[in-house]
Amino acid sequence: MNDQSSALCDSAEIAIDFDQGRHHRAKIGYVLLATEQTIQDDVMKLRPDGVGIHLARVPIPDSITNETLAAQAELLAAAAATLLPDGSLDVICYACTSGSLVIGEQRVFAELSKGQPTAVTTSLITGVMRALNTVGARRIVVGTPYLDEINQREVQYMSARGFDILAIEGLNLEKDSDMVRVTPGFIKDFALTLDREDADAIFISCGALRTLDVVGEIEAIVKKPVICSNQAMIWDTLRLAGIDDRFSGYGQLLGEY
Repeated sequence: MNDQSSALCDSAEIAIDFDQGRHHRAKIGYVLLATEQTIQDDVMKLRPDGVGIHLARVPIPDSITNETLAAQAELLAAAAATLLPDGSLDVICYACTSGSLVIGEQRVFAELSKGQPTAVTTSLITGVMRALNTVGARRIVVGTPYLDEINQREVQYMSARGFDILAIEGLNLEKDSDMVRVTPGFIKDFALTLDREDADAIFISCGALRTLDVVGEIEAIVKKPVICSNQAMIWDTLRLAGIDDRFSGYGQLLGEY
């Protein structure tokens, strides 16, 4: 036996020391649009120690319309399947507010489950509505970057789930590459113009917007809950994974619930 063969035999008898790895608390997967440039930074900013963040992307042109979003449905299962094939993913989320309401939550969940049959499934609009229910908000004003056709679908979808949409205002942007460049300062001012006395909460819709940077500031001014897409999604996926960490500076949702 040569020296190389002897070394291989010796290594086979070594007792390897395993632990639970870096992501011993939970593993969360997010299926993103190919155009997405904001969500990845936001989820990593608020990633607790011991929690793994695993990302996949689905193709879409730089055009956010009802048609391009509906086409995502056929792509979700394959994207989900690329994440952790050992089956250790705890939660998987379709990380697109408008896409999840255009496709519909039940279809989203079914497609994600095809790729990740053992993970808990959720979507961005699901997290938003859970967040609004948690803070006790039913009468909502909504701000978005979307085209009117998507805003109309959002009102219909949320109204069907029991929310009273008092007003919705969009920025009429079609390109995701424009949505990601809207400044946090503008978003803050935009949100403040939406507020009205009879609203229980303000909801700023869209994961592409950098609302997480200013959501705490907005809430401090209006003295009522302010929910934004990525804040709600992070809260929802962490809680579904059994992670109860709190974060200050990002609104009462992440600080208190």
